[in-house]
Amino acid sequence: MMPLGTVQTIDLGDGRTLTLETGRLAKQAHGSCLLTMGKTMLLATVVANEEAKEGVDFLPLTVEYREKFSAAGKFPGGFFKREARPPDAHILVARLIDRAIRPLFPDDFHADTQVMVTLYSADEEVNPDALACLAASAALTVSDIPFDGPISEVRVGRVAGNLVLNPSNAQLAQSDLDMIIAATARDILMIEGEMAEISERDMLEVIRFAHDAIKVQCQAQLDLARNAGNKTKREYNHETNDAALEADVRANTYDAVYEVVKQAITNKKKRSEAFSAIKDQYCEKYSAEELAEKKSLISKYYHKVEKEAMRNVVLNERYRLDGRKLDEIRPIWGQVDLLPATHGSSLFTRGETQSLTSVTLGSKMDEQTIDTPTFAGSDKFMLHYNFPSFSTGESRPIRATSRREIGHGNLALRALKRMVPAECPYTIRIISDILESNGSSSMATVCAGSLAMMDAGIQMPKPVSGIAMGLIYDGKTGNYAVLSDILGDEDHLGDMDFKVTGTKDGITACQMDIKIDGLSYQVLEEALEQARRGRAHILGEMNKILDSPREDYKPHAPRIVQIRIPKEYIGAIIGPGGKVIQEMQAVTGTQIVITEDDRNGIVDIIGNNKASIDAAIARIKGITQTAEVGEVYEAVIKSIKPYGAFVEFLPGKEGLLHISEVSWKRLETMEGLYNPGDKIKVKLLEVDKVTGKFRLSSKVLEARPEGYEDQGRDDRGGFGGDRGDRGGDRGGYGGGRGGDRGGDRDRGPRRPRPNEV
Repeated sequence: MMPLGTVQTIDLGDGRTLTLETGRLAKQAHGSCLLTMGKTMLLATVVANEEAKEGVDFLPLTVEYREKFSAAGKFPGGFFKREARPPDAHILVARLIDRAIRPLFPDDFHADTQVMVTLYSADEEVNPDALACLAASAALTVSDIPFDGPISEVRVGRVAGNLVLNPSNAQLAQSDLDMIIAATARDILMIEGEMAEISERDMLEVIRFAHDAIKVQCQAQLDLARNAGNKTKREYNHETNDAALEADVRANTYDAVYEVVKQAITNKKKRSEAFSAIKDQYCEKYSAEELAEKKSLISKYYHKVEKEAMRNVVLNERYRLDGRKLDEIRPIWGQVDLLPATHGSSLFTRGETQSLTSVTLGSKMDEQTIDTPTFAGSDKFMLHYNFPSFSTGESRPIRATSRREIGHGNLALRALKRMVPAECPYTIRIISDILESNGSSSMATVCAGSLAMMDAGIQMPKPVSGIAMGLIYDGKTGNYAVLSDILGDEDHLGDMDFKVTGTKDGITACQMDIKIDGLSYQVLEEALEQARRGRAHILGEMNKILDSPREDYKPHAPRIVQIRIPKEYIGAIIGPGGKVIQEMQAVTGTQIVITEDDRNGIVDIIGNNKASIDAAIARIKGITQTAEVGEVYEAVIKSIKPYGAFVEFLPGKEGLLHISEVSWKRLETMEGLYNPGDKIKVKLLEVDKVTGKFRLSSKVLEARPEGYEDQGRDDRGGFGGDRGDRGGDRGGYGGGRGGDRGGDRDRGPRRPRPNEV
């Protein structure tokens, strides 16, 4: 038996433990770690090439997360029974890992690097996504790849006011927040989550709680690496530098760049042209041959000059690239109902960022089916974010949806989904197309999505706005500036990208990436408070566009009414082979979809007008309505027999109106009295306790004639039922059993009773 590798155990403090193991699996990878918690097993591997590709001046990092269907004892759905393109959920986990570890590689390390985390065994009580980054960090920590870790990542929930570390699915379903936080033992790196309108103070408490747990997990990784032999980090040289050239570029361009920044050019294109002109002027001092040799280094060093000058203007002058104050929001304007054929639409513009967003309303049949190894179900709220290249004035081929688009769309979705009323019967799809981009198009999507939902008539209790915050921080002096509503350049050149969404009453979602060490909780608290004020301002501007949901849906939107019924009536509504529901849909012109939860059957009725929906509701309520003795019903004649008529007095409920219960006069035949389809009023006299058959009467709804004498039990009629008569010449059961057998089996004359003439 193969021996275990080096193992390190982490106590989560609530009776649960997880283990990290290295040295037994995937030994040819440059680093590997097997993480085990309960039945969950994740294998993380890391590999980095020794040399960088020529001309590459960045880190080509690829992070992949995969879940094997076999991990949960399942087969992949569809025709191809093997894992294919990862679903959005797996891409989002890979992004969580990527965003946390990427800043911790050295700036001058440019070798192709791949991190892979694979779920090989699943435990339904353990969420693997919150453990994947810990496994990846452990694999990097025990490797020879340069990495300024370790880090870890945890999920935090809050159940009944108590914070829970890495909650189970059952706990998460009861939690009012779902946050994932990544950090080193010293610094917070990344935050992602959704909340039920929590306060800024509560968010800080969650971050501190998570960081305490992360510190323990970081130390465990250091212990694992030490016990495994502490591999020496590799030496590398992926950059060619020229210190003299760097100094010359700075000396000849910094002042000019600083002055351009101070001019506060509001137009992105003109500002870019002004910076390019300074660089071009500097390059004129070199011959074509010299420039061919030095151009890439000049570009690299000039970019550093731009970054330094921009940051210093913000810190020294206390205003921004476009001249705004640190907490000033760019001008906002917008419009709703822009796209007349959609069910809801909006155009939201903030500065040079613009989102055109539409809402489509659908039925239960339009829900997205989700089938992954760790989750199977459906989703009735979708948000798709698209970022075409023309939005930034670039030309790129249209490819598959990028990971960035998936991530930005998911953030906006989490911001809005808690504002969808629980009673909303619709499947909702929001599409945000970014038409212009210069800073935080995901937050524009939140604002546009909120407006479009209200325009569609979705009764959101509160609108939601979003803002992107930035930070410029000087680690040497401690000087810093928190920026509201950041530009694209401020995002690129700054030290923090912090997106916060919420209503007037609290935060609904957030996403933060920090690129520096040593960010204090004081700065974070200040950023959250400044974000709160910014969100409130944006909400005020949104209210000028549309301040509340439309009272009704658009005339061309599908109408859906949802009703709940006892589960035992589902079969009656569907009918044998679907006969009842199909007939109901054909007659009323509606679409009827039936599902169920733990307690009820849930019926969605979809139609184009109120009359058709009301007709379907009436029929369904009729089927589910309990027949009550003594009640009067409007019935429809279904068939006529010699001994009476079978009538439907409630949808799906038929009874016999015996000939003796039609009139106070004695009738010898039913001929000529009624035709199938005629409507009459009947009263329910009795329900047989054994057979459940109904005894009906129409004569009791008329005044009893004077001098009328009861003509005996045989003429009183009897119980009919859904099954109709006993058929053919045998006639029907009269009296207590539906008449005499009649027909060919006539039993002959009977003796008169004492009160008969």
